[in-house]
Amino acid sequence: MSTKKVSILKAFKTIIWPRRKLVFIGLGLIVISKTASFVTPIATKYVIDDAFVNKDVQLLKTLVGVIILAIAIQAATSFLLTYILSVQAQFLISELRAQVQKHVLSLPIRFFDNTKSGELVSRIMTDVEGVRNLIGTGLVQLVGGTVTAIVALILLLRISVSMTLFTLLPLGIFGLIALRAFKIIRPIFRNRGKINADVTGRLTETLGGVRVIKGFNAEQQENLIFEDGVNRLFKNVKKSLIATAAMTSSATLLIGIATTGVMGLGGYKIIQDELTIGQFIEFTVILGLMIAPIVQMSNIGSQLTEALAGLDRTEELMNKMAEAQEKDRTIVLEDIKGHMVFDKVTFAYEEEKAVLHGVSFEAKAGEVIALVGSSGSGKSTIAGLAASFLNPESGTVTIDGKNLSQVDLSSFRQYLGVVLQDDFLFEGTIRENILFPRPKASEEELEAAVKAAYVNEFTDRFEDGLDTLIGERGVKLSGGQRQRIAIARAVLANPRILILDEATSNLDTESEALIQKSLAELTKGRTTFVIAHRLSTIRKANQILVIENGRIAERGTHEELIAAQGRYYNLFTYQARI
Repeated sequence: MSTKKVSILKAFKTIIWPRRKLVFIGLGLIVISKTASFVTPIATKYVIDDAFVNKDVQLLKTLVGVIILAIAIQAATSFLLTYILSVQAQFLISELRAQVQKHVLSLPIRFFDNTKSGELVSRIMTDVEGVRNLIGTGLVQLVGGTVTAIVALILLLRISVSMTLFTLLPLGIFGLIALRAFKIIRPIFRNRGKINADVTGRLTETLGGVRVIKGFNAEQQENLIFEDGVNRLFKNVKKSLIATAAMTSSATLLIGIATTGVMGLGGYKIIQDELTIGQFIEFTVILGLMIAPIVQMSNIGSQLTEALAGLDRTEELMNKMAEAQEKDRTIVLEDIKGHMVFDKVTFAYEEEKAVLHGVSFEAKAGEVIALVGSSGSGKSTIAGLAASFLNPESGTVTIDGKNLSQVDLSSFRQYLGVVLQDDFLFEGTIRENILFPRPKASEEELEAAVKAAYVNEFTDRFEDGLDTLIGERGVKLSGGQRQRIAIARAVLANPRILILDEATSNLDTESEALIQKSLAELTKGRTTFVIAHRLSTIRKANQILVIENGRIAERGTHEELIAAQGRYYNLFTYQARI
């Protein structure tokens, strides 16, 4: 895993500078607010040393009015600052989430095979949240606090050089402690994101597989796994809290020393008539104005550190190559006939563990190619290559004579339809799931797809018909009902290349008979790859490929393979006896 860090400079260039107008408005408001904050201590000095001493009521009224105006300006700028920058920060978060999600969906299937979906949810939703501290009030307050501290330092030196120098020593020590703490905290925050993603990923799996967990009485086992995860998260948070607490405690101690020292030194100067009471109070209040942003900066520094740690992980994700960027995908398909050729195709999910070994065959436009064989023989891998979900390690897969690994994926997949073994359905209605590939299809086209897949055979019995809610992953429907909805979805997509991966695996005998009729219509004129364990469903295939250990052991029509009395014959006669 990459450990490359996002620098402040890079974050500034990519996130802050494009929104510089808003940031400059924020800085302007901060300057106005901080300038107004100096009015009170300066005015207080004149109230005590001039208005009180000279009993000047008019001056007192003027100074009180000026202080009230300064407080009103502070309140107004504080509201505007939070409103403008916080809203923009939340907008940026929503934009980043959309960008990350878009990029994640563009990644190849292999990436998803190796990554938990719950982990990706955490990285999309959580890792970008810290950005609000970059574009929001956090960074502006950091800059504003720095400016305030510098101005306050100048004013303090003007009042008393010796008292100012005395306060700088403990503040300098605090600064060194804070810098050290930030170096410790950043990797802690980065690791927290990883732990949080792991825990979220496991929790998502647990909730999705609750029937399996209850079926095997494994609640206690899952509870222990989750408890271990949240305990690791707790230990990580504990580390960051200790580091933050060390900063806060050192700030309290050192600032306390500075304040006490100022009190003693200032009192001595007043006794020696080197300082007026008004100047002492002015110094004390301005010192508070200098110290407050320094302490605040330690907190903001932690927030910025967390933001950069989140961006580290986000950038790591965004740097992964999208499917469309693989190799040289410059060929855009305007139309296809569906003639597909596999030429000496080799594929491996892991290095030196090939799943396919030099597979070659031809699927002419409109033909049905059936893939049969034992589990793990390579059937689904061939289907994945035909669907462009995978790329060959060597050899080529061509569509109408064009190398599929060089074809723009979007231009190819608009002609692709899939009915997968797990018949994945989205939460919502039956209508929404069938319309998924073509949301704007007409009612007539929808009805045709519904009838072709015999979906109406069961929806006519539902009170809400096609508008029946099916629950997460279609949990409220039977396996056969879900499969027919998946087939209706493929019918509506009207593809040229069709992948049927165990499309009849979840059907009872009656449903299978209905589906076989709809599949016969669905495959007409379409190049179809059928993976089937039930050999009775593929008797009419133009070509049957028997796959064993990643190689084509036999090929031919049903009649030819039966006559050959080889592996296919044995499989078919065995199933016929069952």
